[in-house]
Amino acid sequence: MTTIACLHTTPAVITTFDAAARALGVSVTHTVRDELLREAEAAGGLTPEIGSRTAAALGALAAGADAVLLTCSTLGPAVAGTAALRVDAALAREARARGGRCVVLAAVETTLGPTRGVFEAEGVEGFELRLVEGAWAAFRADDTQRYHALIRAAADAALAEGAACVALAQASMAGAAEGEARILSSPLAGLRAAAGLRA
Repeated sequence: MTTIACLHTTPAVITTFDAAARALGVSVTHTVRDELLREAEAAGGLTPEIGSRTAAALGALAAGADAVLLTCSTLGPAVAGTAALRVDAALAREARARGGRCVVLAAVETTLGPTRGVFEAEGVEGFELRLVEGAWAAFRADDTQRYHALIRAAADAALAEGAACVALAQASMAGAAEGEARILSSPLAGLRAAAGLRA
């Protein structure tokens, strides 16, 4: 069985990745480094120093794993120069494959730059990136129900406006996608890509 080592910045996503791993028939391990995201938030984004520490953490996970997956979109650019993959790159490829107009939702400002960069790099044309106001405050307050409700409302609004699909930029947002095939989330896409599986 393929083993994928995941580096998270919140324990809140572990159950989501476990469920996705079971669906795909792969094995996952979890390492949580929440301080990396908190420091990036305090700094207003990913700094070279935080990026270096993230890259080192990714490198340390490579032993004994078939693939390493970074699940935090804010820290995404830190995979450069490593063998690790980033979940939002897989998400962007899935959005590109869907075709049509894509609205990309993010919950925290620090991920806007990295998310825009990876969607552009993966060739997603004409996408629109939106910040879901109030969502991250709900997340940091451990109000998961409100967090997902705000994101789902934003996603439903985008679909009602005619978007072909909505991509949820952060893995923690995945709970808002339930029951709607046009809302794409990154955990399943990321694990599928890391395992070399087709959609």
